[in-house]
Amino acid sequence: MRLPRLLVAAATLTALGACSGGGGGVDGTPGGSGVRDPYFPKAGNGGYDVGHYDLVLDYDPDAEHVTGTATITARATQDLSAFNLDLKGLDVEKVTVEGRAARFHRAGQELTVRPPDELDKGRRFRVRVRYSGEPGTVTDPDGSEEGWLPTDDGAVGLGEPVGSMAWFPGNHHPSDKASYDLTVTVPDDYGAVSNGQLTSRTTKGGRTTFHWHTAEPMASYVATVAVGDWRISRSVTEDGLPVYTAVDPEQEDASRTVLAQLPEIVKWERDLFGPYPFSSTGVIVDRPGDAGYALETQNRPYFPGAPDTETLVHELAHQWYGDSVTPKTWRDMWLNEGFATYAQWLWTEDHGGDTAQETFDALYDGTYFDDEESDEALWAFPPGKPPGAAHVSDSPVYRRGAMVLHRIRQTVGDDAFRALLRDWAAAHRHGNADTGDFTAFVEKSAPDEDFTEIWDDWLYGDGKPKRP
Repeated sequence: MRLPRLLVAAATLTALGACSGGGGGVDGTPGGSGVRDPYFPKAGNGGYDVGHYDLVLDYDPDAEHVTGTATITARATQDLSAFNLDLKGLDVEKVTVEGRAARFHRAGQELTVRPPDELDKGRRFRVRVRYSGEPGTVTDPDGSEEGWLPTDDGAVGLGEPVGSMAWFPGNHHPSDKASYDLTVTVPDDYGAVSNGQLTSRTTKGGRTTFHWHTAEPMASYVATVAVGDWRISRSVTEDGLPVYTAVDPEQEDASRTVLAQLPEIVKWERDLFGPYPFSSTGVIVDRPGDAGYALETQNRPYFPGAPDTETLVHELAHQWYGDSVTPKTWRDMWLNEGFATYAQWLWTEDHGGDTAQETFDALYDGTYFDDEESDEALWAFPPGKPPGAAHVSDSPVYRRGAMVLHRIRQTVGDDAFRALLRDWAAAHRHGNADTGDFTAFVEKSAPDEDFTEIWDDWLYGDGKPKRP
């Protein structure tokens, strides 16, 4: 478990005094070097709230080298003498605040910036960071890799939970969401696909620049850029939602049938969960092995190889639960994965397969898995209380999280449960929520029901609960 690094004002100012940049003495206090997330305490930063990222990247796939400028517009939430950005690796060349050179200091993943003048609480300010280098990967406590992942024909940036700090500086915690502009320049035989909508594409001197805009708030862990050779497909759903898919040529045939279902899946989820929360949808399908997992990158989920239908349902469901309604901390991960997993159960139920009750019973009775080890892992810990950062993506967070939702459905009935799914997505649309928010919301939605056993035994209780 990584421990938080406390930023002591006197020590910070001493260190900053030895670094390059502009001068000027200020009073006040520095923002925190983390938001004290229970599982990733160094992630994010205190003292400010980001409103917008404007990222300009130039990437050379042969050299695996990036040159970048990040312009971050934020609001001070306290009087700030200094503030931190998360950035792992890469060389910082210059930092300015409101157009004036600022002193900066590097320590681990922390880029500490001292503005030339104090930033008063409530003030909006703009910080610009020029940086370059070979972006790297981040190995999670569970052994998976994220960050900037080189591929056979380019690279992909993936961020869950903290990997986005490998390719741009920012406030990298899901509690701080922002809009984005991402401008990427690559050799003209490459494409660059990102979140939101493609607003321009220009070619000059053998290099092509792609400008992507994401208007709705986005957590940095679901920001992405995928550089490679893509087969692009553009269309609109029957209600006018733009669809943009990028598929590696080697995966085009394998993906064709499942991607043809995308408009149907989005419509089914919209009918179940409420209005689609973003201005476009789609997918990115890379080659198998380019990453070790699929990810719900906002607007267009990323897949290493052609997905099956249930996986596509799962990642698209995250657009509501995870991307729009985003957890306040990584301890609340089951609010992402339990909902997306239950969406798979509901899709199967609505399309002639096992009912959600049959899936629930198979998991409870130990007949769902082919091996005893997987069955035991399901009951290793409760979904609302993972034992640490290495376990936030384990089976209980997904499947036992879905079982919690099924127990709520059993308690309130089908109609009330489906209303609850929609109302929860609407109540926290484009915002953040934690497990306490959810349990309070459920209790308020069904005031005549008693959820004590569900919370105590299924959400937070250790071991296998008794059969309902």
